[in-house]
Amino acid sequence: MIRLAMGIAAVVAMTGAAAAQSDLVKRGSYLVNTILTCGNCHTPKGPDGRDIKERAFSGFLEFDEPPWKVTASNITPDKETGIGKWTRAQIRTALTEGKRPNGVPLAAIMPSAFYKIFTRRDLDAVVAYVRSVKPIKNKVPDPVYRINVPHQTPPGAEKPFREADLRNPVKRGFYLVTIGHCMECHTPLTPKGRDYVNGLGKGGFELKGPWGVSVSRNITSHKEKGIGAWTDEEIIRAITQGVRKDGTKLKPPMGYSYYAGMTNADLRAIVAYLRTVPPKE
Repeated sequence: MIRLAMGIAAVVAMTGAAAAQSDLVKRGSYLVNTILTCGNCHTPKGPDGRDIKERAFSGFLEFDEPPWKVTASNITPDKETGIGKWTRAQIRTALTEGKRPNGVPLAAIMPSAFYKIFTRRDLDAVVAYVRSVKPIKNKVPDPVYRINVPHQTPPGAEKPFREADLRNPVKRGFYLVTIGHCMECHTPLTPKGRDYVNGLGKGGFELKGPWGVSVSRNITSHKEKGIGAWTDEEIIRAITQGVRKDGTKLKPPMGYSYYAGMTNADLRAIVAYLRTVPPKE
């Protein structure tokens, strides 16, 4: 009887562990495929601009800029060309510190500095999910670094959030906007880096690509220059559909199709936070 009881306990424990892992993968899938927009850079696109699902996360977008020439990495579990040999701890380090296992840094285009705020559960969830996707063999070019550009952490994102923080809508919105690295594009870039102190959310950053040139807009609470006069629904429509207040279409590369998969509660938390961003002209 003792052995039977021990066997049942072991099965229950294994079932519980499997269920917990499954929940982590589900949470990771939600984050990676919505607010984090990982596929926007790491998943190859077809001629119509849509993701090629069968090659998801195998590396794609090239960034050839003064500081570097880098290609978004293969983050599938392929052991030769992806991250299949990386441990969970090494993936966590890459995400939050911008360091590969071999010591070569990730270019600051990878928003590792924004991921320091991850709750431990969400960080583990992202790791669990990327380890669960289909491994795809695809060798991307090695990075070329011309100028050392440090990873810049925005104010308030220097350390992990607690799960309790996420129960507050404004704090939850700040958390989501941060891990979504929204302010990376929506804050002006100066010779010394992003001006988070004086220009947070002010916009004006140019993004070049197949779409031409996009200029990030002002997403502060300014009534005329920003989105202070927009309704909650208009802001959510812009985020999820790429449609301005006046009904005209916004250009890529903002990941509208990814954000469309977010829960209503998360979208409204983002709006609640954006309402608190000081107005800038």
